[in-house]
Amino acid sequence: MSENIGKIVGVNGNLLKVEFNMPVIQNEVAYACVGDLRLKAEVIRVRGNNAELQVFESTTGVKVGDPVEFTGDLLSVELGPGLLTQVFDGLQNPLPALAEQCGFFLQRGTYLKALPRDVKWAYTPALKVGDVVVAGDTIGTIPEGLFAHRVMVPFKLRGKWTVDKAAPAGDYTVEETVAVLKDEKGNTADAKIMQIWPVKMPIKCYAERLRPTESMATKLRTIDTFFPVAKGGTFCVPGPFGAGKTVLQQIMSRNAEVDVVIIAACGERAGEVVETLREFPELTDPRTGKSLMERTIIICNTSSMPVGARGASVYTGVTLAEYYRQMGLHVLLLADSTSRWAQALREMSGRLEEIPGEEAFPAYLESVIAAFYERGGVVRLNNGTTGSVTIGGTVSPAGGNFEEPVTQATLKVVGAFHGLSRSRSDARRYPAIDPLDSWSKYPSVVDQDNVATARKLLRDGNEVGQMMKVVGEEGTSIDNFVVYLKSEYVDATYLQQNAFDEVDSSNSVERQEYVFGKLLGMLKTKLKFASKDDARSFFHKLTQACRDWNSNAFQSAEFKQTEEQMGKMLAEVSDYAE
Repeated sequence: MSENIGKIVGVNGNLLKVEFNMPVIQNEVAYACVGDLRLKAEVIRVRGNNAELQVFESTTGVKVGDPVEFTGDLLSVELGPGLLTQVFDGLQNPLPALAEQCGFFLQRGTYLKALPRDVKWAYTPALKVGDVVVAGDTIGTIPEGLFAHRVMVPFKLRGKWTVDKAAPAGDYTVEETVAVLKDEKGNTADAKIMQIWPVKMPIKCYAERLRPTESMATKLRTIDTFFPVAKGGTFCVPGPFGAGKTVLQQIMSRNAEVDVVIIAACGERAGEVVETLREFPELTDPRTGKSLMERTIIICNTSSMPVGARGASVYTGVTLAEYYRQMGLHVLLLADSTSRWAQALREMSGRLEEIPGEEAFPAYLESVIAAFYERGGVVRLNNGTTGSVTIGGTVSPAGGNFEEPVTQATLKVVGAFHGLSRSRSDARRYPAIDPLDSWSKYPSVVDQDNVATARKLLRDGNEVGQMMKVVGEEGTSIDNFVVYLKSEYVDATYLQQNAFDEVDSSNSVERQEYVFGKLLGMLKTKLKFASKDDARSFFHKLTQACRDWNSNAFQSAEFKQTEEQMGKMLAEVSDYAE
């Protein structure tokens, strides 16, 4: 038991005010003792000899005078083999093991080790005695599912170290030492298979941070072509309730060309989290044909759980992502929903009696959100390989109002904005990303000028559509009417995808480049119609043919046949030529 014991002098919800005698530090872990229970908490503010702690559990029964045990350790996670396929809570407790111990209802004060201590891993050394290493260098490897898990020099070490002892190949548990390192002053350090790292400190054991330039293919045409995301980039998906944020994230996690997917449910409704837990083990990874869970980590923290754990789940997720980036892997972190996390910040800020900012959110909301997204990025490691963490966060603004503080704070730091529209969602246009409001700073998989041409047509078509609501179809010229029909054709056949169709739900970059080139040729073609009814009838037939085309396997006989049929249809109303 720790010698540093404080005493509770105030209780306000899950915020405790504790008086202490020995030194404490910011973000230190402490335990509030209620009878036989020890409730985990974190120091969030220190004033004089009083510390304010947020408790990650229900504080029912906690009273003034109860003891608080300070550990001297920062809020940390365990890093090592065995993380993949796991389902954790925000404090990295393995939920399946927790359920086995507690039953259907999880009990307060129950905490388990994140990594199993009895499992032995097949370790192969990559260093020998006398080698000089720095933090983050590979000591050895362990096969873990699809990857060779790298056992690394502890991230906390500074400067150069020499390998003094190296364990031979064999089976080891995560707590066993596989190398002993010595620095120039003769100090020694043990390197174990597992290491512990504070969640609120970025892992920076790399040679250089690079600019995100390589596109991360998601197999979604709207994103890859119009609003791309780069590997190591950041993006946000704001939208009203029911617009498809969670569905879009699940489709991206399955199709995105990344090595590891980490899903951090930071305050989502329990129903959505349960749906994720049920569906993910059943999903097939299109890259390997195996279960998608083999390269996935899920961190669950529902809105019914204590608010303090929401922030912990976000930081736990990004720390695990950085750990796998240090292995030279590309990681996608999806946080759903950062609005619930911000609401938790607002609640704690109110209890701390801080001066509120806009809509009662804390004045430092922007800096906290920025610090989270800035932990993404592409890095060049010490061995010359590159790894990346791509961060995507959903935002749930009340009533779909994108002017609210959380959305605006997020927009200032992300590189792509995929705004979901209530009207598009109600019209069953999937994905419901609004092509007029959304944007991206990253390079597209197709030529940027061609994308600009298509987006201009969408804007022009929308203007004609708005005008037609006022003056009617009869008050619109046939040329403007064709522009409107062309924009609707692009929307219906390229921006929309059938998530239930095996082919259309996942479009390769090669297919997108080919199809978008054909689409652009049609958009630039001057079409001739005798009447608006003829134009409407033609585009109805062309849209249906193109939807059939989207369901044909790329470059199959059916694909080429449908393409030829569409070419003949265009030739009848224009001088279109292949």
